[in-house]
Amino acid sequence: MADRSAQARTRKRFARRQWARRWLTWRYIVVVVVVVLLIGFAVYSVYFSPWLQVQGVDVTGNSQVSDAEIIRTADVPEGGALAKVDLDAIAVRVRALPAVKSVDVSRKWPHDVRIDVVERTPVAVVARGDGYVDLDEEGVTFNRLAHPPAGLPLVETGAAAEPSALEEAAHVVAALPDDISSLVDHVQVDTVDEILLVLHDGRQVKWGSADQSDEKAQVLLALLDRKAQVYDVSVPGMPTTH
Repeated sequence: MADRSAQARTRKRFARRQWARRWLTWRYIVVVVVVVLLIGFAVYSVYFSPWLQVQGVDVTGNSQVSDAEIIRTADVPEGGALAKVDLDAIAVRVRALPAVKSVDVSRKWPHDVRIDVVERTPVAVVARGDGYVDLDEEGVTFNRLAHPPAGLPLVETGAAAEPSALEEAAHVVAALPDDISSLVDHVQVDTVDEILLVLHDGRQVKWGSADQSDEKAQVLLALLDRKAQVYDVSVPGMPTTH
């Protein structure tokens, strides 16, 4: 009788061990199945479901270019999966706008594309045909204007002036301190080395190129108290007046 009880207990322990081994195997299978299902659900949710589709565009940082123009240029495909949107392509299109200096495009979960714009800052204006355009410190023209705005000098280019000369003039204007830029009526540009500042009172400053602009500005400020019609600071170590 005792032997039968011992055998029964042995069989039960063996059965429990067998069941534990099978459960251990099935447990790993169940875990793998659950993980696969979760990954599949996540992929479906992000790329194929209607829950994370593009529904709008959020534009920030712009004042010269309207939201409508940026959104039209960005051409964000609404209704598709937000995860599939080509952010680099959108950035390239928006960056092509003349007034846009740089742009960052990102996803704004769950439904929007965010476009952060940095616009160009005008330092002068340039006559173009029957109007004007803004000029930034890099020599890039943008924003067509009917009239030159107050507070910005006019840059006049000679007939033979190359684009590099206009860029050099932009560097000069951007480097001028406020106490000099406020005196400037317009800037005449013929070549990269022949840039002339014409002051509001008619006096002229031969500036040369944009090299050593800080030093030239200091020398000019010291010379302006002298009565003269022309101030030549193109070589700041050897200025002249006449």
